[in-house]
Amino acid sequence: MKRIEVVAAIIRRGDTIFATQRGYGDFKDWWEFPGGKMEPGETPEAALLREIREELDTEIRIDRFLHTVEWDYPAFHLTMHCYLSSLCNGSLHLLEHEAARWLTKEEIHSVRWLPADEILLPLIVRELSRPSASIPVTA
Repeated sequence: MKRIEVVAAIIRRGDTIFATQRGYGDFKDWWEFPGGKMEPGETPEAALLREIREELDTEIRIDRFLHTVEWDYPAFHLTMHCYLSSLCNGSLHLLEHEAARWLTKEEIHSVRWLPADEILLPLIVRELSRPSASIPVTA
């Protein structure tokens, strides 16, 4: 079975997380966390920063590793390294996705998640139940 290794950003803003809707492929219209394939020799963190620049035209701060998901789709095995992240600036531009939403823990089940992303939901609900870390202010 083909193996694909990807990274995903769980971008938190206050008590919400950022979700994106796929606009193409077998899972068109399903929801996921933004990210993408790692390139040969690339660390997961470098891949995530690159993918978010390419998909959302923004910069994120990787706050910490959350979980690695292993999932068998019909055509391939997915390994997805997931990181809690935050925006470095307030602007996001959808360059590859059909739509996006900021979801609270109460709204998190209101969209149709890709199966591998859905595994993360209990972990994310737990994270959203904790106060978000304050972002240091520099002079």
